[in-house]
Amino acid sequence: MKKNLYRLMKFMLALSMALVCVSCGKDKNTISPSDTRTSRNIIEELAVYYGTYGNEADKNIESLLQELDKSDPVAGEKWRSIIGLWKSVNSDLSLHYDVLPDGLPDTDELCIVVLGFQLNPDGTMREELIERLKVVKASAEKYPHSLIVCTGGGTASENESATEAGKMAEWLIAEGIAEDRVIVEDKSVTTAQNAMFTFDILKEKYPQVTQLAIVSSDYHIATGVLLFGAESTLRADRAGNEKVKVVSNAAYKAPSGTLSSMFQAGALIELSGDKETAFEIYYEEYDIHELPPLDK
Repeated sequence: MKKNLYRLMKFMLALSMALVCVSCGKDKNTISPSDTRTSRNIIEELAVYYGTYGNEADKNIESLLQELDKSDPVAGEKWRSIIGLWKSVNSDLSLHYDVLPDGLPDTDELCIVVLGFQLNPDGTMREELIERLKVVKASAEKYPHSLIVCTGGGTASENESATEAGKMAEWLIAEGIAEDRVIVEDKSVTTAQNAMFTFDILKEKYPQVTQLAIVSSDYHIATGVLLFGAESTLRADRAGNEKVKVVSNAAYKAPSGTLSSMFQAGALIELSGDKETAFEIYYEEYDIHELPPLDK
């Protein structure tokens, strides 16, 4: 998305948070003293350590996970699982190009999730988003009983009525995908919100869904798998007992594009409930210098 659009979203987000949240009265970038630390403080530090240093921070991360275990054992178990998933998707994830692989269930237990991409100012879709949709169409034809979620809100600077999800749904239906298979999640402005709002819809209206397949550009797949997997874990009563699991992916081979581990850290912090800190990371305004040094 363009930076001015991000800044507008950040202002709207800050305004909405001011109306519904009570400020904690301290700088969110300052690591709290150990006797006042909350689970959220620990989770934020976990995400920022791994997002900044990767596996070099393993000792610090393990220490933080042990601290979280003592503060909130259920959260500790879940975040240990999420950190494990994070490491895995950035090192061991296999991408499937152009269409979903064989072996998935051809039932409405399977839901194909396509992640959005910023619209043109007039509300039309950019080429990269159309290419993602071609992957979705091929996958939906391969698994004709699956459901499809289109995700993404309004990102057209000159067309307030257009949404990424709405435009994607229109395209898929025009290409012959049955309308009753297509689910529209058109309120999100971040990938973390794609996950949160999609799970809300599935829980309320499609409880039969137990497996998700993520479709996006290749550079975005790991982030999508991480965030949808993390959201599933956070909603479970305990790690390993998730009702809905991310089981596969299909990717469009994009000519360019990257997402950093620090961006992923911000998205995980957003899933944890701290939108303000997440947006500071998205805007590269988050100061990591308050982190204690790495354990050697």
